[in-house]
Amino acid sequence: MPESDPKTDLHSSLQAARDALLWKLEGLSEYDTRRPLTPTGTNLLGLVKHAAGVELGYLGDTFGRPSGEPLPWLEDGAEPNADMWATADESREHIEELYRRAWAHADATLDALALDTVGRVPWWPGSRNEVTLHHAVVRVIADTHRHAGHADVLRELLDGAVGMRRDNSAMAPGDSAWWANHRSRLERAAKEADGDA
Repeated sequence: MPESDPKTDLHSSLQAARDALLWKLEGLSEYDTRRPLTPTGTNLLGLVKHAAGVELGYLGDTFGRPSGEPLPWLEDGAEPNADMWATADESREHIEELYRRAWAHADATLDALALDTVGRVPWWPGSRNEVTLHHAVVRVIADTHRHAGHADVLRELLDGAVGMRRDNSAMAPGDSAWWANHRSRLERAAKEADGDA
């Protein structure tokens, strides 16, 4: 097995999550990218906006490398959850471009610093705010993959599109009739397990 480089492995995992998250917006209307689809308002464009702020914070500010990007939704006094949705005047293009600039800034931090470099997370309590770059990158990877999973479910609810990438759904093969039968079978099993058979 070839020897791998830890930074390359971390970056590859992070980029896969980034790509999956942005792919979920492709081909959707402005409304559908912003539409709240859960009782807590989870929406696709809000997930991307949140992910941009996470990268700029953990892989920028934490290591003394501020991006200079204005993020009013993260400032003191911003309304709660303001990073999880896009206002009508925050264009989809602006949010997508912000996310790509966040990638570039985060990637520059990963390239410039050793994985054992210690940073300080500004929004954590001072007594326990130190993290290594390795820890911060793993945290961002976990957060981004988590939200890519949320996005996958939201997109499936909108138009049935599923998967990690356009060219790899990572789903079992089957047409709509096969999936309808599969879902019915799962519903029957759930009812049987609950005693409703």
